[in-house]
Amino acid sequence: MSTPGRIAIIASGSGSNMAAIASACDQGDIPATISLVISNVPGARVLARAEEKQLPHCCINHRDYESRDAFEEAMLQALRDKAIDLVVLAGFMRILTDRFIREYYGSLLNIHPSLLPKYPGLNTHQRALDAGDKESGATVHFVIPELDAGPGIIQARVPILPGDDASSLSARVQAQEHRIYPQAVRWCIEGKVELRNGKVWKDPSLTGNGVNA
Repeated sequence: MSTPGRIAIIASGSGSNMAAIASACDQGDIPATISLVISNVPGARVLARAEEKQLPHCCINHRDYESRDAFEEAMLQALRDKAIDLVVLAGFMRILTDRFIREYYGSLLNIHPSLLPKYPGLNTHQRALDAGDKESGATVHFVIPELDAGPGIIQARVPILPGDDASSLSARVQAQEHRIYPQAVRWCIEGKVELRNGKVWKDPSLTGNGVNA
Protein backbone atom coordinates (compact mmCIF):
# COMPACT_ATOMS: atom_id res chain seq x y z
CA MET A 1 0.00 0.00 0.00
CA SER A 2 1.25 3.47 -0.87
CA THR A 3 0.57 5.09 2.50
CA PRO A 4 1.56 3.64 5.88
CA GLY A 5 -0.86 0.94 6.94
CA ARG A 6 -3.06 1.22 9.99
CA ILE A 7 -2.83 -1.75 12.35
CA ALA A 8 -5.07 -2.64 15.27
CA ILE A 9 -3.93 -5.15 17.87
CA ILE A 10 -6.45 -7.00 20.02
CA ALA A 11 -5.13 -8.80 23.09
CA SER A 12 -6.22 -10.09 26.47
CA GLY A 13 -2.91 -10.49 28.28
CA SER A 14 0.62 -9.20 28.56
CA GLY A 15 0.99 -7.83 25.05
CA SER A 16 4.50 -9.12 24.36
CA ASN A 17 3.67 -9.71 20.69
CA MET A 18 2.13 -6.25 20.51
CA ALA A 19 5.39 -4.82 21.84
CA ALA A 20 7.41 -6.77 19.23
CA ILE A 21 5.22 -5.48 16.40
CA ALA A 22 5.31 -1.92 17.76
CA SER A 23 9.12 -2.04 17.88
CA ALA A 24 9.23 -3.23 14.28
CA CYS A 25 6.97 -0.33 13.28
CA ASP A 26 9.17 2.14 15.19
CA GLN A 27 12.28 0.82 13.47
CA GLY A 28 10.72 1.08 10.03
CA ASP A 29 10.70 -2.68 9.48
CA ILE A 30 6.90 -2.55 9.10
CA PRO A 31 5.60 0.35 6.98
CA ALA A 32 2.65 0.94 9.26
CA THR A 33 1.49 2.47 12.51
CA ILE A 34 -0.36 0.84 15.35
CA SER A 35 -3.48 2.97 15.31
CA LEU A 36 -5.36 1.12 18.05
CA VAL A 37 -4.78 -1.41 20.81
CA ILE A 38 -7.88 -3.06 22.26
CA SER A 39 -8.12 -5.34 25.28
CA ASN A 40 -11.22 -7.01 26.64
CA VAL A 41 -9.63 -7.30 30.10
CA PRO A 42 -9.50 -4.24 32.40
CA GLY A 43 -5.99 -3.74 33.72
CA ALA A 44 -4.38 -6.08 31.19
CA ARG A 45 -0.65 -5.54 30.81
CA VAL A 46 -1.09 -4.89 27.09
CA LEU A 47 -2.92 -1.65 27.92
CA ALA A 48 -0.05 -0.50 30.13
CA ARG A 49 2.42 -1.34 27.36
CA ALA A 50 0.34 0.68 24.90
CA GLU A 51 0.28 3.60 27.34
CA GLU A 52 4.06 3.41 27.70
CA LYS A 53 4.47 3.51 23.93
CA GLN A 54 1.87 6.31 23.60
CA LEU A 55 -0.32 4.20 21.35
CA PRO A 56 -4.08 4.78 21.10
CA HIS A 57 -5.72 2.15 23.27
CA CYS A 58 -8.97 1.25 24.98
CA CYS A 59 -10.59 -1.47 27.04
CA ILE A 60 -13.78 -2.96 25.65
CA ASN A 61 -14.77 -5.31 28.45
CA HIS A 62 -16.87 -8.19 27.14
CA ARG A 63 -18.53 -8.43 30.55
CA ASP A 64 -20.12 -5.02 30.01
CA TYR A 65 -22.25 -6.27 27.11
CA GLU A 66 -25.43 -8.30 27.12
CA SER A 67 -24.38 -10.47 24.20
CA ARG A 68 -21.37 -11.49 22.16
CA ASP A 69 -22.84 -9.64 19.19
CA ALA A 70 -23.05 -6.40 21.17
CA PHE A 71 -19.47 -6.80 22.41
CA GLU A 72 -18.15 -7.47 18.93
CA GLU A 73 -20.11 -4.56 17.47
CA ALA A 74 -18.38 -2.26 19.94
CA MET A 75 -15.00 -3.58 18.80
CA LEU A 76 -15.94 -3.34 15.14
CA GLN A 77 -17.06 0.25 15.55
CA ALA A 78 -13.76 1.14 17.22
CA LEU A 79 -11.91 -0.44 14.29
CA ARG A 80 -14.06 1.35 11.72
CA ASP A 81 -13.51 4.67 13.46
CA LYS A 82 -9.76 4.24 13.00
CA ALA A 83 -10.05 3.01 9.38
CA ILE A 84 -7.98 -0.06 10.26
CA ASP A 85 -6.29 -1.96 7.43
CA LEU A 86 -5.05 -5.01 9.35
CA VAL A 87 -6.36 -6.55 12.59
CA VAL A 88 -3.81 -8.55 14.56
CA LEU A 89 -4.94 -10.89 17.33
CA ALA A 90 -2.18 -11.27 19.91
CA GLY A 91 -3.31 -13.48 22.74
CA PHE A 92 -6.99 -12.54 22.44
CA MET A 93 -8.79 -15.11 24.55
CA ARG A 94 -12.24 -14.88 23.01
CA ILE A 95 -13.64 -16.80 20.05
CA LEU A 96 -14.80 -14.41 17.34
CA THR A 97 -18.09 -14.94 15.53
CA ASP A 98 -18.40 -15.42 11.79
CA ARG A 99 -19.84 -11.91 11.51
CA PHE A 100 -16.70 -10.29 12.93
CA ILE A 101 -14.42 -12.46 10.83
CA ARG A 102 -16.34 -11.70 7.63
CA GLU A 103 -15.87 -7.95 8.11
CA TYR A 104 -12.07 -8.31 8.21
CA TYR A 105 -11.71 -11.52 6.24
CA GLY A 106 -8.28 -11.55 4.64
CA SER A 107 -7.12 -8.74 6.94
CA LEU A 108 -7.31 -10.63 10.23
CA LEU A 109 -4.27 -12.47 11.61
CA ASN A 110 -3.65 -14.67 14.62
CA ILE A 111 -0.65 -16.43 16.12
CA HIS A 112 -1.00 -19.84 17.71
CA PRO A 113 1.63 -21.54 19.91
CA SER A 114 1.84 -24.83 18.03
CA LEU A 115 2.74 -26.17 14.62
CA LEU A 116 -0.77 -26.08 13.23
CA PRO A 117 -2.69 -28.13 12.31
CA LYS A 118 -1.36 -29.84 15.43
CA TYR A 119 -2.94 -28.83 18.73
CA PRO A 120 -5.56 -26.18 17.99
CA GLY A 121 -7.10 -24.69 21.12
CA LEU A 122 -5.51 -24.45 24.55
CA ASN A 123 -2.68 -26.10 26.53
CA THR A 124 -0.61 -26.60 23.40
CA HIS A 125 2.78 -26.96 25.08
CA GLN A 126 1.67 -29.61 27.55
CA ARG A 127 -0.11 -31.49 24.78
CA ALA A 128 3.08 -31.56 22.71
CA LEU A 129 5.06 -32.80 25.72
CA ASP A 130 2.46 -35.45 26.57
CA ALA A 131 2.54 -36.71 22.97
CA GLY A 132 6.32 -37.12 23.09
CA ASP A 133 6.88 -34.70 20.22
CA LYS A 134 10.43 -33.77 19.32
CA GLU A 135 9.53 -30.24 18.28
CA SER A 136 6.95 -27.55 18.82
CA GLY A 137 6.64 -24.01 17.56
CA ALA A 138 4.28 -21.25 16.51
CA THR A 139 2.13 -20.48 13.49
CA VAL A 140 0.90 -17.16 12.12
CA HIS A 141 -2.28 -17.70 10.14
CA PHE A 142 -5.20 -15.93 8.60
CA VAL A 143 -8.36 -16.19 10.71
CA ILE A 144 -11.33 -18.06 9.30
CA PRO A 145 -14.52 -19.12 11.11
CA GLU A 146 -13.09 -22.55 12.03
CA LEU A 147 -10.97 -22.29 15.18
CA ASP A 148 -7.21 -22.18 14.52
CA ALA A 149 -7.81 -23.63 11.05
CA GLY A 150 -6.91 -20.66 8.83
CA PRO A 151 -4.19 -20.97 6.19
CA GLY A 152 -0.69 -20.61 7.64
CA ILE A 153 1.58 -17.74 6.62
CA ILE A 154 4.76 -18.61 8.51
CA GLN A 155 5.88 -21.05 11.19
CA ALA A 156 8.82 -21.23 13.57
CA ARG A 157 10.00 -24.62 14.77
CA VAL A 158 11.46 -25.10 18.25
CA PRO A 159 13.09 -28.33 19.43
CA ILE A 160 11.71 -29.91 22.57
CA LEU A 161 14.67 -30.51 24.88
CA PRO A 162 15.19 -33.15 27.57
CA GLY A 163 13.81 -31.81 30.82
CA ASP A 164 11.46 -29.33 29.17
CA ASP A 165 8.22 -28.54 30.91
CA ALA A 166 5.35 -26.45 29.59
CA SER A 167 6.85 -23.27 31.03
CA SER A 168 10.33 -23.65 29.55
CA LEU A 169 8.95 -24.70 26.18
CA SER A 170 6.52 -21.79 26.19
CA ALA A 171 9.34 -19.30 26.79
CA ARG A 172 11.34 -20.54 23.80
CA VAL A 173 8.30 -20.64 21.55
CA GLN A 174 7.32 -17.12 22.57
CA ALA A 175 10.77 -15.83 21.65
CA GLN A 176 10.17 -17.13 18.14
CA GLU A 177 6.68 -15.62 18.06
CA HIS A 178 8.29 -12.21 18.51
CA ARG A 179 10.36 -12.89 15.40
CA ILE A 180 7.78 -14.30 13.01
CA TYR A 181 4.72 -12.21 13.87
CA PRO A 182 6.29 -8.88 12.83
CA GLN A 183 7.51 -10.58 9.64
CA ALA A 184 4.03 -11.80 8.76
CA VAL A 185 2.51 -8.40 9.53
CA ARG A 186 5.07 -6.74 7.28
CA TRP A 187 4.30 -9.08 4.38
CA CYS A 188 0.57 -8.43 4.72
CA ILE A 189 0.96 -4.66 4.96
CA GLU A 190 3.23 -4.67 1.91
CA GLY A 191 0.76 -6.78 -0.04
CA LYS A 192 3.27 -9.59 -0.43
CA VAL A 193 0.98 -12.09 1.30
CA GLU A 194 -2.77 -12.28 0.74
CA LEU A 195 -5.65 -14.64 1.35
CA ARG A 196 -7.01 -15.58 -2.07
CA ASN A 197 -9.78 -18.11 -2.61
CA GLY A 198 -9.16 -19.54 0.83
CA LYS A 199 -5.43 -20.06 0.26
CA VAL A 200 -2.30 -18.06 1.03
CA TRP A 201 -0.83 -16.28 -1.97
CA LYS A 202 2.79 -15.13 -1.67
CA ASP A 203 4.69 -12.75 -3.87
CA PRO A 204 7.35 -14.65 -5.87
CA SER A 205 10.01 -12.50 -4.18
CA LEU A 206 9.31 -14.45 -0.99
CA THR A 207 10.46 -17.75 -2.51
CA GLY A 208 12.48 -19.47 0.17
CA ASN A 209 10.47 -17.75 2.91
CA GLY A 210 7.74 -20.36 2.98
CA VAL A 211 5.58 -21.47 5.84
CA ASN A 212 8.58 -22.79 7.76
CA ALA A 213 11.10 -20.22 8.96
